[in-house]
Amino acid sequence: MRCSRRKFLSRMKAGASAMAGISLFSVCSGPQKPNILVLLTDDQRWDTLKSTGNPQIQTPNMDRLAQQGVLFHKAFVTTSICMTSRASIFLGQYLRRHGINDFNTDFRSEQLALSYPMQFKKHGYRTGSIGKYGVGANLPETAYDFWRGVPGQPKYETQDEQGNPIHSTRLFGHQVLDFLRSQPADRPFCLSVSFKAPHVQDGDPRQFISDPAYDGMYKDVFIPPPETATEAHYAAQADFLRGEHLTTRKRWQLRFSNPDLYQKMVKGYYRLISGVDRVIGDIRAELDRLGMAENTIIVLLGDNGFFLGEKGFAGKWYGYEESIRIPLVIYDPRMPEGHGRHVEEKMILNIDVAPTLLELAGFAPPVAYQGRSLVPLMRGKETSWRTDFLYEHLFLIPEQSQEEAGIIPRSVGVRTERYKYLRYIDEEPVYEELYDLEIDPREENNLVKSEKTADILKKLRYRCDKLMEENR
Repeated sequence: MRCSRRKFLSRMKAGASAMAGISLFSVCSGPQKPNILVLLTDDQRWDTLKSTGNPQIQTPNMDRLAQQGVLFHKAFVTTSICMTSRASIFLGQYLRRHGINDFNTDFRSEQLALSYPMQFKKHGYRTGSIGKYGVGANLPETAYDFWRGVPGQPKYETQDEQGNPIHSTRLFGHQVLDFLRSQPADRPFCLSVSFKAPHVQDGDPRQFISDPAYDGMYKDVFIPPPETATEAHYAAQADFLRGEHLTTRKRWQLRFSNPDLYQKMVKGYYRLISGVDRVIGDIRAELDRLGMAENTIIVLLGDNGFFLGEKGFAGKWYGYEESIRIPLVIYDPRMPEGHGRHVEEKMILNIDVAPTLLELAGFAPPVAYQGRSLVPLMRGKETSWRTDFLYEHLFLIPEQSQEEAGIIPRSVGVRTERYKYLRYIDEEPVYEELYDLEIDPREENNLVKSEKTADILKKLRYRCDKLMEENR
């Protein structure tokens, strides 16, 4: 492998004492396969980067990744809840196939082997997991070479290994640096880092608990509420989508029920994202210092979207754009100059991540994956692509928990390049919604009863049934 002068010098600087007697060839040869670094945020919606059009938020390191790599402008999850979406990211599969639909279901052994980290391990990679794993009650600690995974919902206010108080975002960042510094020179790595941020701290009235170092950030900024965050928009929802017994409304009361509270909560949400951004900058600086930057693919994505008061809602779960659309950036430093740096407008899904990572490393994705590799799109190749996808949210809060946690109506639907069809499956009769996203991007006008869109409604009903059958 050819070695640049910059790469050689950075590696020599990083470990001069350990390099005595080692040839230039051995310093530069390194792994032939690329390193894989996946950075997953929790509840970060797609428009919380400056590079995706948010003028208030401070995300310079995320924006730098977006400028240097491919920013997938229309990236979505197939199910908007953490455990199911994470399983879909690991396995490249829809919920209907992998079946992870609650917080206690573990990966079966054959599923774990199918996950992208274990696929890389099979090919000789050193694997690591840091942060909120998010799938199952019994975590696969021994399956990884480096494990700093956390069960359930980790606390923001935690301690480091010496017992000193530290914010979890900063702690996870330190653990990434530990992993990188312990990386053997003759082996590639696949490291999955899952931040808790910007998820709320459930059960804590503060909700968005950011690092105290960022307390002053956004202090003098006014964050405009969404145009659909009005009582009129809430009142326009169907009866079963309104009421204090619903999870979306319970959490709205906690976070957005008055203007001052809205500013406080959204600024906390933004500070958590900016905290992750700072850690990303530290990680990239360390990759550069260790001479790994030129051979490390970095993926940044969210596990689902998030309502910031739209339609009078908080949380996610429903099939609206705020809930299902996520940030997704893939940066591959090996791409030739002039390639791999653009904004991609085709519809991308979280199930596409696993097959993409494997193809980028030169490995064939398992046939059980349902997602598609994004490599052709990254390389600017003309290729036929999906024009719609299935959305499904089938999680039921246990009955004994509903008084405190609320109720989330279950739904399925289809999102096309222009239309959105949603079906709430527990209502009698079934309740449906149809939106023309081209003229109604905020999904305010339900067209189900419109004669002008009757044919479209019929086609999307059929398409929804077909996609449900195809993606089992």
